Amino acid sequence: MKFYNSIGPNPRVVKMFMHEKGITLPYVEVDLMAGENRKEPYVAKNPGGQLPALELDDGTVLTEITNICEYLEEKNPSTTPLFGSTPEERAETRMWTRRVDLGICEPLANGFRFAEGLPLFKDRMLTRPEAAEGLKAMAQDKLAWLDKLMEGKDYIAGKRMTYADIHLFVFLDFGASVGQPLNPALKNINAWFNRMKARSSAVGTA
Repeated sequence: MKFYNSIGPNPRVVKMFMHEKGITLPYVEVDLMAGENRKEPYVAKNPGGQLPALELDDGTVLTEITNICEYLEEKNPSTTPLFGSTPEERAETRMWTRRVDLGICEPLANGFRFAEGLPLFKDRMLTRPEAAEGLKAMAQDKLAWLDKLMEGKDYIAGKRMTYADIHLFVFLDFGASVGQPLNPALKNINAWFNRMKARSSAVGTA
């Protein structure tokens, strides 16, 4: 297998996941800033032009970070389960992943793309600069909602660290670097964030 890598939060989610699982794959670096991901030969493998991508030994190319991580977990079930060991745990992880992705990560990312990241993205995708501030506010609103639910919890799903934690951590860490810092009033989220940031997988993929 080969992992098509670049800068940005999406590849980092998978790299942090692989670090936690003890998975090592060869990387193929793709220059996102130069738009290499929007040109041949990369678009022949991934017509959507997104990064990262995982190319399997038979030539199949998988995209979308949650799908890639679920595949890697199924192929490596004996290492630390980050989706879960039972149907109930996996369902809970997927529930939280969807909540944080749709409610926080997507609006955070598009808020960046439509504002600070506009010079890079305006010719690569449909952008709506007028929506940027509203999207950022949506992400902050859901973070405040999650902060209340995190009371007394070590991780989003309780005592076990899951893929949902990795997904949210990476996007919040990215957001803090592009004008969307964590609100210090969100005490539970900040404590959780600091626990995640101290993990060797976070340090090793920063």
